[in-house]
Amino acid sequence: MSFSSPPTKLVFLIADGMGDRPVEALGGRTPMEAAATPVMDRLAREGRVGLCRTVPEGLAPGSDVANMSLLGFDPGSHHTGRGPIEAAAMGLSLAPDDVVFRLNTVTVSAFADDGRMRDYSAGHIATAVSTALVERLGRECLPEDYALFPGVQYRHLLVARGAAGREEARLAVRPPHDITDQGIAADLGEFRRVPALWDFVRKAAAVLSGPGNPSKANAVWPWGQGRALTLPDFTATFGLRGAVVSAVDLVKGLGRAAGMDVLDVPGATGLLDTNYEGKVAAALEFLQDGDFVFVHVEAPDECGHGGDAAGKTEAVARFDARIVAPMLAALGDTAALVIACDHLTPLAIRTHAADPVPFLFWARGVTPSGVAAFTERDAAATGLAVAPGHALLPRAIDWMRQG
Repeated sequence: MSFSSPPTKLVFLIADGMGDRPVEALGGRTPMEAAATPVMDRLAREGRVGLCRTVPEGLAPGSDVANMSLLGFDPGSHHTGRGPIEAAAMGLSLAPDDVVFRLNTVTVSAFADDGRMRDYSAGHIATAVSTALVERLGRECLPEDYALFPGVQYRHLLVARGAAGREEARLAVRPPHDITDQGIAADLGEFRRVPALWDFVRKAAAVLSGPGNPSKANAVWPWGQGRALTLPDFTATFGLRGAVVSAVDLVKGLGRAAGMDVLDVPGATGLLDTNYEGKVAAALEFLQDGDFVFVHVEAPDECGHGGDAAGKTEAVARFDARIVAPMLAALGDTAALVIACDHLTPLAIRTHAADPVPFLFWARGVTPSGVAAFTERDAAATGLAVAPGHALLPRAIDWMRQG
């Protein structure tokens, strides 16, 4: 069956970390199965449903890798690290031999070899508090040839000038959200390989554990380092004028690096309380003249990292009711929709997994896959598989134009 009038807009609606595995607390269901998602279930019944492998073999299942895939770019060719993506979001000017780290403010049981990672976000520290702390660390602890750049909440950047050929570029520090309640001795060993970096993180822990800190942050955690990111121009590559809408810097950085519009939404927090309506409004306004918009919601991922089954189920329900439903109501037949997550964030492990992610493609008149709902199991049952993950966007463009 073909479209009587093909849609002219393409919309990607991404619920970060939404996919999961069966959860005992949810009666053996996943959050996608347990959540009230009448709109996504209807679109799945009417649309094309399958699995997409967003994380190439050999790469870590981070949101940076997975969202790069969903935006149509091969991480195997373009990914240089998490830090460089967020540097692009900030518009930092990096020299070719600079190395940029993502830097979290974190809570550890002790900044010592017998310590454990307690909270990768320091209690989702407020931006104003973390900015003041990071600026203080920049004044009191920073080595020569290093620079600190405050970001949003717990997400900051540390730049090692001219370090591309030095040991900084080769460190293997684990992402803090991957090691909740795990020991940190191996990572401290990595920091010690670079005396200047070790001196900084050690001094920072002493300052943060002292007076004048109103937060739960008692250490900093540089990770995800790499050289500056470059991506092909999105419009030149795909023939669509595109934009991204997200609360998190990594998605903004990917968009900015690809020459896309980056739409800022006041009150977009990356949590359950994010400004859903503001994200929808920004996306719809852009689509008056633009062709493609990538709307990213972080809340399911955050709940997954927290091991919060009820919260993750609620995050999926809110995504359906407050993102998918109003976008569909406003756009109707003029748009094709792709709904997916970037990666799984299973509650049982409280970090990312590289499993293929469920996706659905909907446009009026598309031949349906014959599933009853939008769930991980339904997506697997169709037999439709898209790999590599960066093929999903061009395939969706073809489906939109051909029916």
